[in-house]
Amino acid sequence: FTSLKDDDSGDHDQNEENNTQKDSEKEKNDREKPQSSTKRKAVVPGPAEHPLQYNYTFWYSRRTPGRPTSSQSYEQNIKQIGTFASVEQFWRFYSHMVRPGDLTGHSDFHLFKEGIKPMWEDDANKNGGKWIIRLRKGLASRCWENLILAMLGEQFMVGEEICGAVVSVRFQEDIISIWNKTASDQATTARIRDTLRRVLNLPPNTIMEYKTHTDSIK
Repeated sequence: FTSLKDDDSGDHDQNEENNTQKDSEKEKNDREKPQSSTKRKAVVPGPAEHPLQYNYTFWYSRRTPGRPTSSQSYEQNIKQIGTFASVEQFWRFYSHMVRPGDLTGHSDFHLFKEGIKPMWEDDANKNGGKWIIRLRKGLASRCWENLILAMLGEQFMVGEEICGAVVSVRFQEDIISIWNKTASDQATTARIRDTLRRVLNLPPNTIMEYKTHTDSIK
């Protein structure tokens, strides 16, 4: 991943505009088409690019603290940044994005497999849960980068269990989490926890909490 970081053609903005346009058209088509036909691949790796095992989509959300959030208002508040299919396409997006440590207010970045919305109610998420790590200020940018590079590089070794990752910027602390499909599979959740500790180089006394999405909804 890191060796390919600067290996791009300098046409980011054009690509991002095209991708954003494609994504909004794709969203429209998804709404109009029956569910069975949503499995086509719109975004593909370019020539000589390094394909990822799955396509992923970046999302961004920001909300006013203290205002209750219904799932409907949350869905309206979450913005799709774009979808990518290769290492090079990932760096094109990522190199233009503000680092989590430089975000203000109640802001979140989400990186999920294409077709999975970063919402508890999504079919891929509803029986799952997430590992949550609360970070003191100043650590979010590095931890987020390490986490998403590990996820894109398939370092968790749990098959198709990983749905996505979130970094949440708050006033007193920052929170990162990784979501998986099956909360009841304890062997998988334990493996995700151990991999998280390793890729984030967490101190042994770091508190990690696993929370099911059904608990979150309640």
